[in-house]
Amino acid sequence: MKNILRYTISLVLAGGLLWFVFKDINLNEMLDRFAQSDWRWIAVSCFCLLLAHMVRAWRWGMLIEPLDHKPGLTNSTMSVLTGYFANYIVPRMGEVTRCGTLYRLERIPVSLSFGTVVAERIFDVIILVLMIGLNFVLEFDRLSTFFTDFFQSKIGGSQGGGSGSGMLLSILIVGLLAVAVIATVIFKNAALRNKLQQNAIIAKIIHFAQGMLEGLLSVRKLRSPGLFIFSTILIWVLYYLVSYVLFFCIPETSHLGPLAGLTLLVVGAIGMTAPTQGGIGAYHLLVGNVMVLYGLSQNDGITLATFIHGAQMLFMLVIGALAFLYVLIVNKNKVEEPEQVSAAN
Repeated sequence: MKNILRYTISLVLAGGLLWFVFKDINLNEMLDRFAQSDWRWIAVSCFCLLLAHMVRAWRWGMLIEPLDHKPGLTNSTMSVLTGYFANYIVPRMGEVTRCGTLYRLERIPVSLSFGTVVAERIFDVIILVLMIGLNFVLEFDRLSTFFTDFFQSKIGGSQGGGSGSGMLLSILIVGLLAVAVIATVIFKNAALRNKLQQNAIIAKIIHFAQGMLEGLLSVRKLRSPGLFIFSTILIWVLYYLVSYVLFFCIPETSHLGPLAGLTLLVVGAIGMTAPTQGGIGAYHLLVGNVMVLYGLSQNDGITLATFIHGAQMLFMLVIGALAFLYVLIVNKNKVEEPEQVSAAN
């Protein structure tokens, strides 16, 4: 019942977000733009996406190897693909499905592989946080003006991009200094630290931070830490190319530069974490609005978001379904072979 309720809520949330995004959009015009797009760039994007998932499977194998298991790249890739396929059907089921699939193919216990998936996600979160920081540094004027103008318009103040940017920078500096001072006080005061740890919310935050640190330090136990770090960076470079090359599919977005691609990747990754099937709705809302910063109209931004998300989703549904069929066939053969041997005996 809990799963049914969660699935229903995610569907309702995705439907509500999609209605809000597309309520003023002419869908016929959008479809005409899609029909006129350069599909060669879509093929390049799909190739980069498939390659990214293969690299992710390769990296996953590095984490599993110290646990005395060495899954094949093909089976690991099929497990990763079925996991993403499951995410488009039931949110947050991808990790469990991926580990269950690997068990069917390689007989690696789910309890072991699931721990490596958690460690893998920790590294992805770290990279995403670093990219958010890099994006904000490189595009500070553009992003700060956008946010200050947005909040000023909400409270009825005047819009002043320059003064607003300076104010936001001052707030960030003061905020960082305040966090540093508070952390220093807590670190030096053992009684205060113990008292804070008794709070359930703070205890969860501390536990999460400790898990992040343990996951980060676990790379030292790998046989090839350098290859692991390289594969992690390569995954996110490929994710960047997946979206960036699609700029060239539509004339209205072909002029967008590399920094626009970085902003799209960061904002899109945040949108994909929403509790909806494949980030549906949240991705369109966030990406469609942030592209206004780069001279696009809101309609063009939503068109771009729909195009990128739709191309990725359709490709993953097709390739994920094929991976799922592969798993069924291979697993069936593994079950039948022992039965045939027993019958012969």
